[in-house]
Amino acid sequence: MSRFKVSKFRHTEARPPRREAWISDIRAGTTPSCGNHIKSSCSLIVFNSDRPGVVGIVPLEGRGEDKRHVTHLGCHSDLVTDLDFSPFDDFLLATGSADRTVKLWRLPASGQELPPGPGLVLGPEDTQVEVLQFHPTVDGILVSAAGMAVKVWDVAKQQPLTELAAHRDLVQGAVWSRDGALVGTTCKDKQLRIYDPRAKPEASQSTQAHENSKDGRLAWTGTQEHLVSTGFNQMREHEVKLWDIRHFSNALTSLTLDTSPGSLMPLLDPDSGLLVLAGTGESQLYCYEVAPQQPALSPVTQCLLESVLRGAALVPRRALAVMGCEVLRVLQLSDTAILPISYHVPRKAVEFHEDLFPDTAGCVPASAPHAWWAGSNQQVQRVSLNPARRPLPSFTSCLVPPVEPSPDLAQPEEPPVGDEDPSEGFSSPPSSLISPSTPSSLGPSLSSTSGIGTSPSQRSLQSLLGPSSKFRHAQGTVLHRDSHITNLKGLNLTTPGESDGFCANRLRVAVPLLSSGGQVAVLEMRAVRHREF
Repeated sequence: MSRFKVSKFRHTEARPPRREAWISDIRAGTTPSCGNHIKSSCSLIVFNSDRPGVVGIVPLEGRGEDKRHVTHLGCHSDLVTDLDFSPFDDFLLATGSADRTVKLWRLPASGQELPPGPGLVLGPEDTQVEVLQFHPTVDGILVSAAGMAVKVWDVAKQQPLTELAAHRDLVQGAVWSRDGALVGTTCKDKQLRIYDPRAKPEASQSTQAHENSKDGRLAWTGTQEHLVSTGFNQMREHEVKLWDIRHFSNALTSLTLDTSPGSLMPLLDPDSGLLVLAGTGESQLYCYEVAPQQPALSPVTQCLLESVLRGAALVPRRALAVMGCEVLRVLQLSDTAILPISYHVPRKAVEFHEDLFPDTAGCVPASAPHAWWAGSNQQVQRVSLNPARRPLPSFTSCLVPPVEPSPDLAQPEEPPVGDEDPSEGFSSPPSSLISPSTPSSLGPSLSSTSGIGTSPSQRSLQSLLGPSSKFRHAQGTVLHRDSHITNLKGLNLTTPGESDGFCANRLRVAVPLLSSGGQVAVLEMRAVRHREF
C-alpha cells in the first residue's frame, strides 16, 4: 500500500481454530482436477470424499456443543471434479465430474431426506468437466469448462447459450466478473483470455499470463477491470499477478512466493479486497490486500496450518461473525478434518463497524436468464451486514424445486412386528443436515418435517453408498475421578489368557485377589469408591 494511505486491515490476524472447532472424522479425497475440492454456502459445506463420485455434506455452523455429523451423497459415476453453490440459494449445488456431466442438486434442509437423484443434468461433454461456476447476478446461468470447451448454460433449458472459442489446450479456469458481464479463462497454452459471451464467442482480449503452463487460476476483484491470476514461473515458483484489462499487455504488479508443486488457489473477497493464497500440499496460508489503484499486492498476515492443505474455500460474507470483527473465514480441507480459519481485525466487539463491513450482494437475483442474455446488466441489490438491519434469506431457486414432504410421513408409524428390524439390510446416514429449532417428539405423533421414515429411494441410495453402522459416531468418555474405584491392592494380575480377569454387572464388580484359596473381591458399584485392602 502507499505509505500515505493506511490500510484498515493492516492489523488483521489469522486465528486457527481449537481442535474442538474442527469438523473431524471425515475422509477427504484428492481429485486430479482444477477445482478447489470444497465449497461453502451460508448454511452448508460440501467437499470431495475419498469415495469416487461421492461428496460429503455438513452444516456450516454447529448447534451448541453438538457434534456436526457428515452426510454423504452419491452424485456421479466417476470422480467429482468441481463444486459450486448458487449465490442466491444456500441449498442448490452444482457438481462437475469426470463422467463428463454437470448435475444440479437440491440439498436437504431441516428434516428432509437426501435427494434420490439430481434435479437437472447438463451434458455430457467430450471429456471430464474441470471447473464450473454459477452466474453472480442471474439465477439459471452457469459456465463450465471441459477440455478445450467453455460453455455458458441456460440451466433451466439444459442447453448451452454459447461456447467460448479459441482455446488451444486444456482450460484450467473459467470465472465470471463480479457484474456478470465478462468471463475470464486460464488455459494450459499459458494464455489469459477475456470474453463477453453475449457479444461474440471469440476472446475480446488475451495475453500470456505465466511462463509455466502448470495449473493457472483466476479471480476477479471488486471492479470489472481488474483480476488476479496465479501460476508458476520458469523456475517453478508460485507467482501472483494483478491485471488491468484496459492495459492487458503487461501485469500491473506481480510477486513470487515459494517453490512448490501444488496448485495455488486465489481466494479473493471482492468487498474487502483481501486475497488468501492457498497452495495444495502446503501448510501455510498467505493473506494480501489487493489495491488496484496503487497498484499493489500488500502483505497482511501469514498463517501456519496444523495439517497439509488439500482444498480451500471462502465462507460467504453474509455468514461471517461481523460483531466479532471477523472479516474473512477460510475453510481448510485436510485428509481427516475441515478447519475454519478466521481472520479478525482487533477492534472492540461491541458495535458494528461499517468501514469493515460495507453492504454486500444480497440473495435475490437481479434479472431472469432471458433478460440477461438480451443485454440486461442489472445488478443484485446490496444488503447491510448489520445484524439489526440484515434481511433474512427469502429466495428459493425454481431450477430444482424443494421436494414436498410425503403425506405418509405425517401418519403415525406402526411399531415393528416381532423382532423385525426395519433398518435391517441397509444403513442410513443422518438425513437432516440442519437440526430443527425444536426437538422432534419420540412419541407416535410425527410432524411432516421430522425427517423420520425411510423411502424406497433412500433405500436405493444407501445400497449404492454401501453399509455404515448407526453407531459409527459413538464416542467413549472417561467419567470423573469421583466415580472411579481406586486404591485397589493385592490384585491378581497373572490370570490365564483365557480369563478376562474382571467381571461386572450393573450392581457389582468382581476381581481376583493375589492370595491362597482363590479368593475374589466383590465391590458394590454404589458404595464408597475408595477401598483399602
